Amino acid sequence: MGRKDGTRIKNLSGMGQLIMDINPLRIGSEVYINQDIDVTELMNYLKVKKKIDNKITFFHAVVTALGKTIYSKEKLNYFISNRHLYKRNNVVISFVAKVEFNDQAEEMMILIPIEEKDNIDKISQKIRKKVDEIRKKKESVDKKGANSAIDVIGKLPNIIRVPLVGLLKKMDSKGLLPESLKEDNLYYSTAIVSNLGSIKCGAIYHHISDFGTCSILVTIGEVKEKKVIIEGKEVKREFCEFGITLDERIADGFYFAQAVKIIEEICANPKLLEEAVSNKVEVKIR
Repeated sequence: MGRKDGTRIKNLSGMGQLIMDINPLRIGSEVYINQDIDVTELMNYLKVKKKIDNKITFFHAVVTALGKTIYSKEKLNYFISNRHLYKRNNVVISFVAKVEFNDQAEEMMILIPIEEKDNIDKISQKIRKKVDEIRKKKESVDKKGANSAIDVIGKLPNIIRVPLVGLLKKMDSKGLLPESLKEDNLYYSTAIVSNLGSIKCGAIYHHISDFGTCSILVTIGEVKEKKVIIEGKEVKREFCEFGITLDERIADGFYFAQAVKIIEEICANPKLLEEAVSNKVEVKIR
């Protein structure tokens, strides 16, 4: 039976298929990349950009850069389910947003579709619209899909909830989970992003999940100034630490390294964010 959310990739190499048999679980197939990226040019770009639209943020720029990287390296949009490799039908980046800025505030899962003609302006508008909707309504926010289901299922007694969750996980592995439970479900996105820099925290290692189809999780650390040597001179530059967790079965290490280089290239040349995300960025690793 085929899946509605992806197209199966066939004619894999022997190693490509065997790695799914050797490591059948996503959580046992994680690779982790910790990378300090020079974001000086990006921060300078945002200072100018904010004079036109003061609501554009560093987070919006990073989400756009990730979207552009995924369009440039299509295997980043692959996922594995039931020992089969699939290409997701669309590019979706997800994150969790608090309804209010306090410890007790409820959290909501937000999914942002990244469409081919999107750029930083359109993606910023999409993110702001979604976040504004939940923060304006606060207690009366209209929950749908997985956000609504969590409230219902999570409050069931153990005797009902535990076997029900087990059944849902089994349905998920077979691609049979109801569409209503995939809606607003961050585990059914291309990449989950966590902006830890907003709480003055560094990037951390964070596992991915066997539930759903998400193969990538990115944590964004705090932007900090560092002294570096460039052409024999000590200069101050701004760096951001990124923690990237990936399912190693969707591509090889060289492919992932190229993807990181693309993010670096975009941060060094932020005008690329104004292009359509589907305009590919090419880099070479020497």
